[in-house]
This record gives sequence, C-alpha cells and structure tokens, in this order.
Amino acid sequence: MRRLLSIGHSYVVGQNRRLAHEMAVAGAGRWDVTAAAPDALHGDLRPIVLEPIAGEQCRVVPLKVRLDRHPHVMWYRGLRPLLRERWDLVHCWQEPYVAAGAQVASAVADDAQFVFATFQNMAKRYPPPFSWMERRVLGRADGWIAFGHTVHATHAGRRAYAGRPSRIIPPGVDIERFAPDEATGRRTRATLGWDDTLPVVGFLGRFVPEKGLDVLIAALERLRHPWRALFVGAGPESARLHAFAAAYPSAVRLVTDAAHDDVPAYLNAMTVLCAPSRTTNRWREQFGRMLIEGMATGVPVLASRSGEIPHVVEGAGVLLPEDDPGAWANALDALLEDDAARATASVRGRERARAHFAWPIVARRHLEFFDELLDRRGVGR
Repeated sequence: MRRLLSIGHSYVVGQNRRLAHEMAVAGAGRWDVTAAAPDALHGDLRPIVLEPIAGEQCRVVPLKVRLDRHPHVMWYRGLRPLLRERWDLVHCWQEPYVAAGAQVASAVADDAQFVFATFQNMAKRYPPPFSWMERRVLGRADGWIAFGHTVHATHAGRRAYAGRPSRIIPPGVDIERFAPDEATGRRTRATLGWDDTLPVVGFLGRFVPEKGLDVLIAALERLRHPWRALFVGAGPESARLHAFAAAYPSAVRLVTDAAHDDVPAYLNAMTVLCAPSRTTNRWREQFGRMLIEGMATGVPVLASRSGEIPHVVEGAGVLLPEDDPGAWANALDALLEDDAARATASVRGRERARAHFAWPIVARRHLEFFDELLDRRGVGR
C-alpha cells in the first residue's frame, strides 16, 4: 500500500478536498490517502471553518495556520510531526513561491517523493524572500502539476521546471452537485423577487477589475433583448455593482454572502454565465472554476479569451474578445434570442464537464502521475 499525503490551504473547502477524497476512492487497495487542511482560514471572501464531506474516504488532519490573511506568507503549525510519518509521496497544493509551499518542501523526508501544483500562468521574477522560497521548492521537487495549458507553457522552458516530470491536470467539479435543476432555478429566482418571464445574465466570482465587470455592465446596457442580471461574489468592485443595481432596481441583484454550497442554486437561476476576464500586465485568467461549474450545471457560457479560458471552454461555449462591450452585447442578444443555440450550448458544456473535469477523472490522473514517479524509484505498491 502506497501512502499519500496531500496538503493545501484550499482543502479547508470541502469541494476542493474532493480531490483527496476521490484519490482515496480511485486508489482503494493501492493507496492510503491523507489530506491535511487548515482547521480554519480567513479566506478571500469570508472566514471558513474546515468543511466536512459526507462519507469522506480519506483521513483528514486539521492544522492550525498563521498569517492566513496574507496567502503569500501563511504557514502551518504542527506540520513537522505529520511529515515525520512515513509517506511515499507528498503532494502540495500550494504555489512554489509562497511560504507554505517552502515550508512543506523543507519538511518532506528525503525518502518521499514531493510534487507541487501551480496555477501561475505568467512568467514572473519574485523578489526575496519569495524567490528563495520558489528555489527551495524546485530544489526539492520530484515533479510538478500545472493546472492548465498556459501554466505549463509558462514554466516548461525554465530550467528548474523543465528538468522535472510534469503533467497538465485541471481542477475538478462535482458533476452531481453542479447539475441542471429547473425547480431549484425557479425557487432561487423567486427568492430574488423574479418570475420566469425574463432571462438572467449571470456572473460568478471575485468582484475585481481584472474580471471585466465594467465590460459586462456596458454590454448589458446595450442589449436589445430584455434582461435581468445576477452577480454572485464579493470584492472591491462591489460599489460599482451597487450603483448599477440602483440604476436598474428591478433588473439587477447582488449576492455577496453566498457559501460554496449555495452556488449550484444560483447557477441554476441563470440563463447564461458570463466571464469577461481581462488580461493585465500582472494577471491573466488562470483557470476559471466558475466556467466548469457553469458547464456542469448546463448553463451556456460566454467568456473572454484571457489566459486559460480557451482551453477550458473549447467548443462548449462562446469565446469573445476582451474589453469589447459591443461584441459582448451582440453575442448576448444572439444567444438570448435563440432557444436552440442555448440548448446546444447546455448539452456541450455538460458533456465537456463530465468528460474532462469530473473529480473522479481528475483524481485518477493525479494517481497515474504519482504511480509513474514511484515506479521509477521502484517503490512497491
């Protein structure tokens, strides 16, 4: 039996820890899987206490964290005793240039394989001490996982990365929870004070400038087709959205306190999901989890071509230029006026989510990579 420790601050969210759970399911009889997660985390949008998973198959070890308001310098308490246990492979879902990643890399035993994962899809030079942290992680790593094609392309040519085995493996989605549910959609619209007479244009994610919310607002104001708009998330662009809602009080709703468990209901309330992300000098869309959640729910997707989005959506949605409200308005009008096109997009999105992003598939791909690394070392099963 091979022993796997998978650790990451994202595991505080139950849906993220599905990776470890599904690896335990897929590896039953071959892999003994433990997940280490913060017992509580400040979070980007809200404080989060370690969330349970019904019937969770992996062992879960809660850890205290410090400085969790600042992800780059967050670190774990009680990590070394856990890493003194015998592990065949330690998988770290932390970026290599942050303190927690370097902490895990420094504590991994010499006889264990160490694999880290990264979302970073822009070539950056980090100042000390973050450059030292990245060097420490890469110096210890036996392999790495890129959460997308643009991530892999960014790093594969760098000497420290190129010399180590790697795989492109996306994050996953729970295709049972994120599934079409017309009744839930109707109930959710009713709680927002809406009936079913008008379509709902939706946005899900952080309310920050790089998400292109101003583009979506400008596009909505140009639409010929009647509409409603639902924004689910939080962030510094909230003031802009509140002003937009004040200008269209019957047509616009903001939900800023949604837990992750609430997201399927809000997605089901949407007629179309928009992701108008814009590339900046310091950022481009790294993945877009809302896209695979929307596709799994059967919501047609309109998205920009920023970063990883084209690889996520492929033929299952409509790709549009960044920073072009006119193009967005035209595409929204065309989709809202064409029932058949929306039905086709719904089916294609659902099929793509099932085939490429379902958690069991993503978990098996992780274990296949881990098995390859251990087989090279001759570690027994």
